[in-house]
Amino acid sequence: MTNSNDKMIYLVASGDSRLSANQECWAEQEKMEAALTQAVEKLGYQIKRGHAYDPVEKHGFISSQKMGIDVFSKLDCKRPIIVAESVWQYSNHVFPGLYSHQAPILTVANWSGTWPGLVGMLNLNGGLTKSGKEFSTLWSVDFTDDWFVQHLEEWLKTGSTKHETSHVKPFRATEIAEADRKLGRNLADQLRYKKAVMGICDEGCMGMYNAIIPDELLFPLGVFKERLSQSALYYNTLQVSDKEAQEVFDWLIQHGVTFHFGKNEQKELTPQQILVQCKMYIAAVRMADRFGCSMFGIQYQLGLKDLLPASDLVEGIMNNADRPPVKSSDGQRLLFEGKPVLHFNEVDEGAALDGLFDHYVGEALNQPLETTLHDVRWGDWDHSGTIKDFVWVFQISGAAPPAHFKGGWKGSESFRQTPAFFPFGGGTLAGIGKPGEIVWSRTFVEKGQLGIDLGRGHVVDLPNDEVERRRKLCTYEWPAVFAVLNGISRDQFMARHRANHIQIAYADNAAKADQRIAVKAAMAEALGFNVSICGDFY
Repeated sequence: MTNSNDKMIYLVASGDSRLSANQECWAEQEKMEAALTQAVEKLGYQIKRGHAYDPVEKHGFISSQKMGIDVFSKLDCKRPIIVAESVWQYSNHVFPGLYSHQAPILTVANWSGTWPGLVGMLNLNGGLTKSGKEFSTLWSVDFTDDWFVQHLEEWLKTGSTKHETSHVKPFRATEIAEADRKLGRNLADQLRYKKAVMGICDEGCMGMYNAIIPDELLFPLGVFKERLSQSALYYNTLQVSDKEAQEVFDWLIQHGVTFHFGKNEQKELTPQQILVQCKMYIAAVRMADRFGCSMFGIQYQLGLKDLLPASDLVEGIMNNADRPPVKSSDGQRLLFEGKPVLHFNEVDEGAALDGLFDHYVGEALNQPLETTLHDVRWGDWDHSGTIKDFVWVFQISGAAPPAHFKGGWKGSESFRQTPAFFPFGGGTLAGIGKPGEIVWSRTFVEKGQLGIDLGRGHVVDLPNDEVERRRKLCTYEWPAVFAVLNGISRDQFMARHRANHIQIAYADNAAKADQRIAVKAAMAEALGFNVSICGDFY
């Protein structure tokens, strides 16, 4: 990869677009880079940072696309480069430079729930995969373990390192029941005939190029985008009456949601913030109805945070079948009665398709309709010893429905979103994932084609002390799902996954979950997807 007289490697770090976030996370990034640099130097190579610490902004992240283009313009495009991530990052900050880079690329993340470098790195990996750009990827707790060092040395010497992915197998329709295969194909025909509108409030979120599916790949499925604006959501939120908002708030209280209120508007959750979120919920459901949306996505950041409280509570309520009723503006119709209003967080269009398929399959099999995406936040072994398998922590601030929580609405809590990220606050919709059988999935674009990975798993019941340990190591205010993915190791999953997000849907039991994945796979295959089954299923 480099000649023996030239062993210098560039290092760059993509950050957030928000100054407060970059400042808050910089200390952890420094620690991570120091450990990574030490690992590289022990192998006889040198690290040169591609951009300097900014003493005025008090961090050393690339914080915009413009800055990233400028940074890469000064680097030798034929020299190997490491993208080091210990925080959430916006991929568009570094993607233009990486896209034209002519030397080996390595993305590296810290293995931590507190600092979501894993989430940021998987987002970047998804974008590079979609664009067809070659790269290698690694992750580690402290960058000293044998697995990491061996793979790092391989990349330094050869410019590439590969991972074991024997858990991934092409879907074979002949290996599922004929009735399930037929049902999946019938559902594909129904979608093509009925068609579906994907409502998107400002396409593209936080640099997630991997979350945008080109229209021409959607048209053959019968899916068409309705490009909306978050300014319209803001306007419609302001048109909802105080009385209607109060009715939604009262419904949530009556159904047992615990709100953690304080009095300091700048730092604590207040009833007024929740009332505005209730207005946003009504406005979003009405917009979905007006435009005939089968799916509705709120970008969530960045622009909306400067106008309204966070949309987290809104998204979670929408994705639940049992939710506060919403009538049309004229009061004549009850909207989406008895059903979720399918919301896809951060306008992730891959999650939108996953959720749409889940609704089709769930209705056909009389299975739960609630579905949500989560960040692939982190994972660890169970310190209590209760569960012997590796247990993931999946979290998303918005979109998780109470039907997925222990206790449903009564097991739901709402905390204020972090002031550094959300100046107008707003409540989350938090809960602990209920034990049960799940189907997980991810739709992605690779080599110009739609692909979908599907797998089986189960949400596990951990002791309270272990639950608290994990919540405190991640984002306590957000919902958390503790999941085992059947037949897939930690490193196999990381090596294959094409995105920062994973979609989950529950089933009544293991047999129904197996049927749910079979029908969904058959439906996707009939629609022209490259379908892969990950882990144990057949």
